[in-house]
Amino acid sequence: MKKVFDPRLMIGASMFIFGTIAVFVRNIPVSSGELALYRALMASVMIGAYLVFTKQKIELKKIKKELTLLLLSGAAMGFNWILLFEAYKYTTVSMATLSYYFAPVIVTAACSLLFKEKLTRRQVICFVMSTLGIVMITGVSNLSGGNDLVGILFGLCAAVLYATVVLLNKFIKNVEGIHRTLLQFISAAVVLIPYVLLTDGITLGGMNAVGWVNLLIVGILHTGIAYCIYFSALKDVSGQKAAILSYIDPLVAVIMSVTILGESMTLWQIIGGALILGFTLINEIGSEK
Repeated sequence: MKKVFDPRLMIGASMFIFGTIAVFVRNIPVSSGELALYRALMASVMIGAYLVFTKQKIELKKIKKELTLLLLSGAAMGFNWILLFEAYKYTTVSMATLSYYFAPVIVTAACSLLFKEKLTRRQVICFVMSTLGIVMITGVSNLSGGNDLVGILFGLCAAVLYATVVLLNKFIKNVEGIHRTLLQFISAAVVLIPYVLLTDGITLGGMNAVGWVNLLIVGILHTGIAYCIYFSALKDVSGQKAAILSYIDPLVAVIMSVTILGESMTLWQIIGGALILGFTLINEIGSEK
């Protein structure tokens, strides 16, 4: 695959696909937990098939050493999806996505506390300006309540869990790349099965044709295919270029929110979103070693 397509184009394509997911999620009439479970299951099957097809083996000895971390990170990934899908229900896709992209800032702050990493002046400025962006998209007038605020809080909580996945991955040394992602998807499914059964249960029987089509698109295209494309190209692209290309995701999500879903944004929210994306990108590029 990498001999045929430019790896940068492949990463860009995967990010474009990720950016359109909310449009399809909105048309799937199941709970967020149930949707996260189906996404994890379908992704596990597709990525597993991809590894078999490409003859990539997973060394079981390495898995045993880090099984606990893989389970924890998989659980965090699964509940991260649940919170993000809930954010889509309460606020616009733009607000949910921009709140979610506060995750890199959370990782930077957490690393300074957990790993005693000294914050540079650049990181402090990026943290302050990104936080200001969150305040601006929330809007001072919305702090007293409202669905938008609830959705933004769900997005921020999802960002915390995504940051947790990133931090846990720092301790996983023996399993890398798409193998790690497959194991995390399987772990997410294992954790989400009892969660779904104990909450809303399985409701697929009542879903219409539109719901089924959108569910298959989210599971197959947005998770299985997109992750396979991303990881097959990632090894051939520098970390800095990958960081830049990753911002195609939120930009596409915002465009889809405004053009396809007809959701509006105020000038202050646009400025706030630009602060979040701009300064988190500056932070990631500046941190590249």
